[in-house]
Amino acid sequence: MQKSGAQIVMESLIKEKTTYIFGYPGGSVIALYDCFKDYPVLHHILVRHEQGAAFAAEGYARASGKVGVCLATSGPGATNLVTGIANAYLDSVPVVYITGQVASNVMGSDAFQETDITGITFSITKHNYVVEKIEDLARIIKEAFHIARSGRPGPVLIDIPKDIFSQKTEYKYPKTVALPLNKSKLKKSDISKAVKLINSAKKPVIIAGHGIMIGGAENELRAFAEKTNMPVVLTVLGLGALDEAHELCMGMLGMHGHAAANYAVHNADLIIGIGERFDDRITGQIDELTKNTKIIHIEIDEAEINKNVRVDVPLIGDCKLVIPELIKGCSKKKNVNWLREIDSYSKNAKKTLLKIYPIKRAGKERPFTYDVVREIRKVSGPDAIIVTDVGQHQMFTCQSYEFAKPNKLITSGGLGSMGFGLPAALGAKVACPEDEVWLINGDGGIQMNIQELMTLVQENINIKIAIIQNSYLGMVRQWQEFFYNKNYASTPLLSPNYKYIAKGFGVKYLSAKRVDEIAPAVRKMNEHEGSCICEFYVKKEEKVLPMVPSGKTLGDMIISIE
Repeated sequence: MQKSGAQIVMESLIKEKTTYIFGYPGGSVIALYDCFKDYPVLHHILVRHEQGAAFAAEGYARASGKVGVCLATSGPGATNLVTGIANAYLDSVPVVYITGQVASNVMGSDAFQETDITGITFSITKHNYVVEKIEDLARIIKEAFHIARSGRPGPVLIDIPKDIFSQKTEYKYPKTVALPLNKSKLKKSDISKAVKLINSAKKPVIIAGHGIMIGGAENELRAFAEKTNMPVVLTVLGLGALDEAHELCMGMLGMHGHAAANYAVHNADLIIGIGERFDDRITGQIDELTKNTKIIHIEIDEAEINKNVRVDVPLIGDCKLVIPELIKGCSKKKNVNWLREIDSYSKNAKKTLLKIYPIKRAGKERPFTYDVVREIRKVSGPDAIIVTDVGQHQMFTCQSYEFAKPNKLITSGGLGSMGFGLPAALGAKVACPEDEVWLINGDGGIQMNIQELMTLVQENINIKIAIIQNSYLGMVRQWQEFFYNKNYASTPLLSPNYKYIAKGFGVKYLSAKRVDEIAPAVRKMNEHEGSCICEFYVKKEEKVLPMVPSGKTLGDMIISIE
């Protein structure tokens, strides 16, 4: 059957079980948008900025486990996606980005709204395509979805010249792709080496990353930890891989990680990294980390092996399949002294932190961000999806929310993109309409994509938005305080009157300025049937502690500010 390029795109998306597309129209994609009326099963969500579309598609993919789809026109439409594409690439999120391009006969001539988007995104996509012939279009879409979701997931971009949308050809969607399969490189000899190291270690620790949840290996992780009685620490994107209430879970690792987690990794004689890449934010000074420590790395992406740290035993493969092989060979252990050592350090650190951030305070006092996050946790429970933007509020949330289930935290990890929160929360709610979605955002990050409030209203999407108002770009200000003699250059932040902003967008507004106002405000947010903003005024110069200074070891973390 003869179909146009625009029809082929629509039919192919349906074959890939796409239901939602986040996008913004323009000249190069008009023919494609003209087809939406004939495909009502495809729900297009009109964002207010293409960056919002990119982040929303990522939030959708993270919450649903499906491939997100994003659509933009050529030129500025395509380049506005770049930050979102980079974010998906660093956080291993499967999204297919479809961009329009100028007509084939004027490509390369600096035509109106022409950019070389495949050249621009070459280093931040798993793969990208320019469609040169309509006959290749269906195959390319099939390959793009396969690449995005297979192995280590990631973004794929398809750039389609506008004339291809109007051309016609015989349409047949491929059943398979002619691409190399991800072959396992796991060696029995490496499993044996790893088991030997685990059984002989006196101070072992597991670093669990996002790959655990991508691979659906949460049960395997728990079984492995419980058999070997090894402490488990979590990366930011790994939060939820193991219930933080589990006795073996030491919480988040890294620059603003829990004291117990940082202490465990700093003093370990064996580190088992699973589905994580030994990012500099979690390792501190690399040379010190590996000086007296053996490292086993379980990773599906071979390119990550020995990239950031020297690995003693690489186990290349799907963690859901690799971990059971380790469990078979590992001895039951108690690690009593090691766990007692970590616990002792943790208790002392908590005493210090409680002096800085006491739980019980007078009701009239200005709250800490911790107070807000903990109250949201009480009301929302373990099943809510929590989305954050980037900054102090993000780290406060990661430290104190106590995630119990996988894929309940959606945040920008590797790229740290301010402006991520609101559109990502929108995408998450579209993916999981029955779940509560809470956005915890800073007064800086919310202003970057605040226009997406209108998308929430137009699509009747219900999310709860907590704005942490401290009148600063808080994380940068904290660094200025610690390392730049309190020279708060360009970090004091003026915000709009959010009461009138909310009214203008048609969203309910609340505020809380005292400790005793937090609980009632959070309860009212939860009870409201539509989207709601609450502005929480917190202490202006609060600090995220612990903190590991850049270039220092995990053992150099700052706990006390005295």
